[in-house]
Amino acid sequence: MRRSTFLFASTPITAHTINLVPSEAATPALVFVGFLMMSQVTKIDWDDVEEGLPAFLTIALMPFTFSITVGIGAGFLTYVLLKVARGKARKVHPLMYVVAVAFVVYFAQALLSEFVA
Repeated sequence: MRRSTFLFASTPITAHTINLVPSEAATPALVFVGFLMMSQVTKIDWDDVEEGLPAFLTIALMPFTFSITVGIGAGFLTYVLLKVARGKARKVHPLMYVVAVAFVVYFAQALLSEFVA
């Protein structure tokens, strides 16, 4: 059995131990991960709106919405919409369209549940 398969198969057995670690203990690790992520910001082409705006929205919306999913979704959607609006739709990988549609469904579902509830 491959190591990754074994580790994945063992998760139902060991998942309850995750609750033993308080969230306060995980905070320093998350701060360090944030630091490592911010070191990559210098590689973003901020002069190009098609690159800079989606990156900015991703970075800004994560802490303001308390959701990594919302930040990444906004970045994906903005990237695809900007490319299409500027006539560069063929330069977008087909998988980006699939992910963008999935995020539209995700956001629409959340929006509809707000109105229904």
